[in-house]
Amino acid sequence: MSKPMPEKPTVDGLEDVWGPVWEQDGTYRFDRSAAGDRAAVYSIDTPPPTASGSLHIGHVFSYTHTDLKARYERMRGKHVFYPMGWDDNGLPTERRVQNYYGVRCDPQLPYDPAFVPPFEGGDTKSSKAADQLPISRRNFIELCERLTVQDEQQFEHLFRTLGLSVDWTQSYRTIDDTSRASAQRAFLRNLERGEAYQADAPTLWDVTFRTAVAQAELEDKEMPGAYHGLAFHRTDGWDDVVIQTTRPELLPACVALVAHPDDERFQDLFGTTVRSPLFDVEVPVLAHHLAQQDKGAGIAMVCTFGDTTDVVWWRELQLPNRAIIGFDGRVRSDEPTWIASEQGKALYAEMAGKTVFSAKKVVVDALTESGELIGDVKTINHPVKFFEKGDKPLEIVSTRQWYIVNGARDEELKTTLRKRGEEIAFHPDFMRVRYDNWVGGLSGDWLISRQRFFGVPLPVWYPLDADGNPVYDQPIVPTEDQLPVDPASEPAPGYEESQRGVAGGFQGELDVMDTWATSSLTPQLAGKWESDPALYDLVFPYDVRPQAQDIIRTWLFTTVLRSQLEADVVPWKHASISGFIVDPDRKKMSKSKGNVVTPLSILEQHGADAVRYWAASSKLGTDAAFDPQNPKQIKVGRRLAIKVLNAAKFVYGFPLPEGAHAVTEALDTDMLAELGSVIEQATAAFDGFDHARALEVTERFFWTFCDDYLELVKERAYGTATDATHETQASAVLALRAAIDALLRLLAPFLPFATEEVWAWTHETSVHRAQWPTASGLAAAAGPGAADRLGAGPSGLLAAVGQALIGIRGAKTAAKASQKTPVTRAVVAAPAETRALIERAAVDLAAVGRIADLSFTDGAELAVVDIELAEQPA
Repeated sequence: MSKPMPEKPTVDGLEDVWGPVWEQDGTYRFDRSAAGDRAAVYSIDTPPPTASGSLHIGHVFSYTHTDLKARYERMRGKHVFYPMGWDDNGLPTERRVQNYYGVRCDPQLPYDPAFVPPFEGGDTKSSKAADQLPISRRNFIELCERLTVQDEQQFEHLFRTLGLSVDWTQSYRTIDDTSRASAQRAFLRNLERGEAYQADAPTLWDVTFRTAVAQAELEDKEMPGAYHGLAFHRTDGWDDVVIQTTRPELLPACVALVAHPDDERFQDLFGTTVRSPLFDVEVPVLAHHLAQQDKGAGIAMVCTFGDTTDVVWWRELQLPNRAIIGFDGRVRSDEPTWIASEQGKALYAEMAGKTVFSAKKVVVDALTESGELIGDVKTINHPVKFFEKGDKPLEIVSTRQWYIVNGARDEELKTTLRKRGEEIAFHPDFMRVRYDNWVGGLSGDWLISRQRFFGVPLPVWYPLDADGNPVYDQPIVPTEDQLPVDPASEPAPGYEESQRGVAGGFQGELDVMDTWATSSLTPQLAGKWESDPALYDLVFPYDVRPQAQDIIRTWLFTTVLRSQLEADVVPWKHASISGFIVDPDRKKMSKSKGNVVTPLSILEQHGADAVRYWAASSKLGTDAAFDPQNPKQIKVGRRLAIKVLNAAKFVYGFPLPEGAHAVTEALDTDMLAELGSVIEQATAAFDGFDHARALEVTERFFWTFCDDYLELVKERAYGTATDATHETQASAVLALRAAIDALLRLLAPFLPFATEEVWAWTHETSVHRAQWPTASGLAAAAGPGAADRLGAGPSGLLAAVGQALIGIRGAKTAAKASQKTPVTRAVVAAPAETRALIERAAVDLAAVGRIADLSFTDGAELAVVDIELAEQPA
């Protein structure tokens, strides 16, 4: 034995016992030299959690699902490549740093090498920027680096406590030098192939974070609003044209009125012009199929820009850009050149500098006074677009941004991406429709530039002309061997730092990449793309991408896109999609809702195996409810882990009789045959990414094994049963040991700590490096001739005898007698076929029931029809 069998086995503290052993022994280390070729490897594109605070119970849920599959494939003989990354750049990290240290970034400030933050350990709740100390970009990034490292250490501790079989030598960070170089290399290749480009265009903009937002990061929220009727004046003298709008403050930005081409109400208006109320600006009336005849007045005011439909109209109808909203969400102060009337100029001056809400009041008051507000104001609730991490409605501003093509404007690429989706096996398959719908509904290329600080810099500079203006269409780029670079702090190739910002010199790009532009390269980052080609060839394309369902449109899609653009292949064969964790009210748990549960205390209270059991009980793609006040499933899992320890100790307590060499008895053979069927079912379930089914069939048999089989054969295994022989005793002990050996391996992915503890009592190596059980291996363990006896499959003997045992126990309970009470005589009735089965195990049934005279008779159903208990001593 590598570990003595304890007097009283316990699940408590097993994480502290076995975690260090696994690390020291390299139990889960990926051995690339032993792997040989790609066919021997099972590679996992593990989700890198965002290092911005704490993990929640949902992480435990989904990461356990991945670990179950990893452990199964390892036991099947695969060399499992199971890395862990940390997604430590992006807005969540910046916001956490701002609140944690009480600071905000001001790129204009100089670096302070002796800087000390005003405080440390904020409550991570949103705080006002005015209360935060402005610091330099470099100081801010240093704080980001410091805090993410702390978070990552806590995350790793939690994942180790959970028992994830990750190879911790294969970890990476999305902001380290290697990752930055990889992300910049991929971008430069996109640029070289014409897949990356920059453009001045309307951009969804978050006024709080002061950054552009991509289509995939949008979230609709129901918000109160109001329809206002505005009277536009026809230039031909006819009656006014009344439109309905929820954004009257954008009236100065109006560029057209639009109605559906089939709407008979406006046929005479198409091709004419009208003048806007208050500002008296002449705008055309045009036809477009996106106008909704049944919405509002049926004719819409097109402004630059009120919503994404305005952008479509602006682009397709070739309208002017009269944007009035600035990056801060306020009305711009510069006077619009298209407003000629003095009244209009004065009103705009009153709006300038105000928020959109204050500007709306100015306009509505003016419309009311002028009589151009028609009818009653109608209040409504309507969906408004937000940045998924923001708390203010998005605006649309005109900015210069970087994009990567994604098929939105390229039907050939879109068709290819759809086909790539068909090559991926989704688990469950119904999740595939989310990918298909996203690809089909793309409305613009992927905006990847962000006006933030802690991210991978876009590796470009721009030459400045003789007047000091940047020449954007002639970007300067580094060579790949110079990566990573930071154009904000390093001079452009061929220039000196003294030429920064000087006419004839250069200007560095200040924007960083969207965090998904780095995360979309996790297969490349983990596999050390370009820096370790031999490793990359061993793991890519990966076998599986596990992830959450809500980021199919972002992480899954963008990874497929980058792999297509770079290598013309899918990045993995399978995508396993976990469901959400919901609270007792069936609401999704999220930090923003404040209903998340931090898992470390749950793990410490109940044990990792118990928590893993709860997670494993749910199929992929299905949501699971979690009540921290009454975690029933976790309690069931702890009971199962304890039972594994106790049942195994009981089995190993039977010494193997000398000369024991084969399982011969019918009950033993039937139990092993049934276990062989369980092994085949569990194997098929794991192969089909159905870990919950594998657990279900294994657990059900395990309890039958403990409650029925162990009880039935224990007297024979002790050698005390009536008519027991050396051979029948040996048969019981061999069957018990063969079964517990197989069951430990079946349960190992689910209960890694309890099964490792038990395995160590009789083995020198880890159960997690043991071979996954097979029906043929079980037959071999049962000794000579057992394969033939097990080959016929289970006969139902164990189930029938188990039912008879329940009847005998029930009779004793009804008589208010102890189960240890001897039985003078018992008669069991059963249908002929069932009776024939039970009679084959009569000796074991009589022994466990303490029955002196056991007989059988025919009956319509299995039942104890007569029982006589021995007299109990006073």
